[in-house]
Amino acid sequence: MFTIRVLHFNSFEEAEAEIFLMTGDRPEAARLARAVYPASLKLDVIPKAVADAVNTAWTSQGGKVLSGEFGLPAGTSDLFLDGNLAKWTELVRRLQESAEDLGNPEIRTLGVELKEVLQNYEGKKSYAINCRGRSLTVGRRTLIMGILNVTPDSFSDGGRWTDIDAALDHAQRMIEDGADIIDVGGESTRPGHIPVSLDEELRRVLPVVERLASSVEVPISVDTSKAQVARRALEAGAHIINDVWGLHADPEMAEVAARFAAPVIIMHNKDKPLYRSLMAEISLYFKETVSLAEKAGVKREKIILDPGLGFAKNAEHNLEVTRRLRELAGLGFPILIGPSRKNTIGKVLNMPVDQRVEGTAAMVAAGIINGADIIRVHDVKEMTRVARMTDAIRRGLASSV
Repeated sequence: MFTIRVLHFNSFEEAEAEIFLMTGDRPEAARLARAVYPASLKLDVIPKAVADAVNTAWTSQGGKVLSGEFGLPAGTSDLFLDGNLAKWTELVRRLQESAEDLGNPEIRTLGVELKEVLQNYEGKKSYAINCRGRSLTVGRRTLIMGILNVTPDSFSDGGRWTDIDAALDHAQRMIEDGADIIDVGGESTRPGHIPVSLDEELRRVLPVVERLASSVEVPISVDTSKAQVARRALEAGAHIINDVWGLHADPEMAEVAARFAAPVIIMHNKDKPLYRSLMAEISLYFKETVSLAEKAGVKREKIILDPGLGFAKNAEHNLEVTRRLRELAGLGFPILIGPSRKNTIGKVLNMPVDQRVEGTAAMVAAGIINGADIIRVHDVKEMTRVARMTDAIRRGLASSV
């Protein structure tokens, strides 16, 4: 399993920083960055024999390879390849020939995975996700997920929707304002939150899910990392699992998703915000977790990826993920982002939670331009308008209708 990304740098300095991760030498990084800016193919942590095969195949096409081993396990290197989609597609053919000649299955695997990345990157196709009888069409316009926290302590709206009638009224209002999905959460995930018991989370979530399932037509997602909560919510009528620990907190979660044929949102998360290469690590996490999900029986067409803005990431990390979101396109799954009212916005604008609408709008627009398919937000009416306008810019006027 390899980490392969098509990089589109937003600035020369961004290219230089990426090269520095590989060389550990800033003057050298500044010199080499000219070879990869504004776009390149990046292969991370490649074993020597495979790296040699790539180097031979690529230079035989007249291409240039940059490599470095700084900070990597012995016998591996990172590779940058100049070029474009047409040349990288030809590289796939040459790698397959090299794999046959050298009898190296790792080279063949790299070729297969590179072909898949390039096909995914060429363009997402619009398709419908079957949400247990309800449908979501991704790729045509940006979908809106409205947040319904039935918790007393969520960072933004804790305590506002703990009454079931108030929660139902708010959900209905979000749908009228443009929500395509209602996301019900019974445990706060804000920094420093106090975990709640299984029984308490069920007490908060199930009555709301049961009432919503019989009164609204849009899919309902349950925001939980507990497999038992997910199972009970699906039995009560929920349609989607939204797991902020990406199937890793509870080993039974993937099995529950598979058993109920429920779409699952896999979010990137970890214990501490420490990274050698942020986007490479997010990409690898997703590849490994998708494999885990598929082994449990989850279908690929039921998987949505969320890079986890605000989870194990500081403000710089969150801005980088938003800026470089298109690198995840090669994975071939719909991308969801949740920037709504996050601390990063408060840090940049020095604004409290209830004054972060404009900052949320900026991150939503940037996320959509860079490839987001679904946005998870509190302020549905305002962000629906932002999404429609941004869709018109990104996809053309027809997508905003």
